[in-house]
Amino acid sequence: MPSIRLLPAVLVVCAGAAAAHTPPLLAPGVVAALADELSGETAKRNLEGIVRYHRQRGSQGFHAAAELVAERARAYGLADVQILQFPADGRTFYGTQRSRQAWDAEQGDLTEVGSGPERTLASYAAQPVALAEDSESADLTTELVDVGRGTQDSDYAGKAVRGKLVLTSEQPAEVQETAIGRYQAAGIVSYAQNQRTAWWGEDDNLVRWGHLETFSAHPTFAFMVSLKTARALQERLGRGESLTLHARVKAGQHPGSYELVTGVIEGADPQLKQQEIAFSCHLDHQRPGANDNASGCVAILEVARTLQKLITEGRLARPARTIRFIWTPEIEGTVTLLNARPELAQRIRAAIHMDMVGGGPVTKAVFHVTQGPMSLPSFVHDVAWAFADWVNSESYAFAATGKADWPLVAPEGGKEPLQAVYATYTMGSDHEVYQDSSFGIPCIYLNDWPDRYIHTNFDTAANIDPTKLRRAAFIGAASGYFLAQFSSHDILAARQAVARGRLSREVLALDRQTPAAPRDAYEQGVAASVGTFAKAAHGRGDPSQRVRSRPQAPEGADTVYRRLPAPKGPLTVFGYDYFASHARAAGIAPPRLLAFEGEWGDGEQYSYEALNFVDGKRTARQIAAELSAEFGAIPTELVVEYLQDLRKIGVLQ
Repeated sequence: MPSIRLLPAVLVVCAGAAAAHTPPLLAPGVVAALADELSGETAKRNLEGIVRYHRQRGSQGFHAAAELVAERARAYGLADVQILQFPADGRTFYGTQRSRQAWDAEQGDLTEVGSGPERTLASYAAQPVALAEDSESADLTTELVDVGRGTQDSDYAGKAVRGKLVLTSEQPAEVQETAIGRYQAAGIVSYAQNQRTAWWGEDDNLVRWGHLETFSAHPTFAFMVSLKTARALQERLGRGESLTLHARVKAGQHPGSYELVTGVIEGADPQLKQQEIAFSCHLDHQRPGANDNASGCVAILEVARTLQKLITEGRLARPARTIRFIWTPEIEGTVTLLNARPELAQRIRAAIHMDMVGGGPVTKAVFHVTQGPMSLPSFVHDVAWAFADWVNSESYAFAATGKADWPLVAPEGGKEPLQAVYATYTMGSDHEVYQDSSFGIPCIYLNDWPDRYIHTNFDTAANIDPTKLRRAAFIGAASGYFLAQFSSHDILAARQAVARGRLSREVLALDRQTPAAPRDAYEQGVAASVGTFAKAAHGRGDPSQRVRSRPQAPEGADTVYRRLPAPKGPLTVFGYDYFASHARAAGIAPPRLLAFEGEWGDGEQYSYEALNFVDGKRTARQIAAELSAEFGAIPTELVVEYLQDLRKIGVLQ
């Protein structure tokens, strides 16, 4: 996950302390019904079932987890529960996503052989994370060579690696083309320290998730070992020892299917039930993958159980709009669904995406309600923040005094205050697909960050807090139910939530010294979205209000672009980079924008939003100004160059 910009702690604490104890947006009776029925324990029991499976895309483990979720959804009374299947053959495209073949593994063992007894260094059976995703079958005995990072030719100088295993500090995918393709190594052993938080080096026993390039011309296998194991190997190699390892792998890609579980609570209004509020999560991940992301999967499953039960019992009115629940492979599954089922993309008015929402104190997690991108202003994020800030207030009052009307504490969970923060827009999960300009679906994003055990064998159910699951489910359920029944009668309450949200954003704007013009235009768009949502329309504000000038602009700065109808989706998806692939084919050098580091954003964020701001009205100069306001100043010529490249590969006209 990328870095996240947070509101100052003083604002968060003060906002929670000042919040009224009366719940926002929904009637107290509705809030009481949700708070009473939601169960962190039920959610965690479901999580304990999911984490048994190694849930890689298209795999037997993923299918088993999908069947479990579908069975629970049916048992809870959801309608039209299906496991949708779409070909994943490496050839079929879904918008910008080139489908990746399914990947399964049966065996992966790395042992040291030679003098003395054999010693196991990595075992797929014991820890599936030890075998890198997209590894291929192999059975060989050879020596190990330390190549440091292994990403440059200088790392191999004077080292004979042909037919041997290379030990690297980088992700297997990062060294695959060099080590395997250029120097013809036989395989990879990696101790890559991905997701470097403040805690990344304190436990050198962690085995971290690794992956190879799905579409590489040099397929191979790779094992992931702990930092402790790698250091011991390096020390021995440094003393001149020769280490002989035996690698045995039974694994590989094969034609399969993307599987997506979905079910609905049908809306009551004959017209509005054609509109949908979607709850989304990603079901795939290595075992155990408890917080990332079994937690999000069981949180929305608990939302489904609670809403369906309360509606069936008559304790909640059936909302006007349909509520849909979606469990999918991360990012690639969402791109696939919205392209393969365009009628769903057209019906979804807002989405609530949960990715890591259950981390207990041991994970060091901070819970975020993430704002949307400036290219898609919407009030839905303020709705989520209103509920989260109220939970902050209630949970803090309970933690501090032992008294609160709605502490939302699970009997088997912790009693700490939630302390959710309202974070600026960051990428890294399916919310970026919904909010891509191809689809324009506002998406609430609830997530934990940092997490000391993300992508490791220690991301276990033991670290998941039922209280946290209950609170995350409440924020999601309350937000989704409010949006599903939203009508003109709710406009005033929504505008009050927007006003509070704006106060929070103004603090960040002062911190960043954001120019008034783009900030005001964005806030106008957020305010306008309340009325347009009530009228079942998408609102983006008036782009003409964002026009600004800049002297001595480079050539092409006043060119206006329009996005073509296809392909749909972000240009960098999962396991496939649409832009890079088509740019190489067209002989286009990597644009400078992709490597740009701004004050609050990087090239991934700049390029994502640059495409989103293309609307047939803004000039390249105006888009550069928008990006500067959102992520920090950027030279206009970098934006011009990128947009021209997008035109060359057929994304813009």
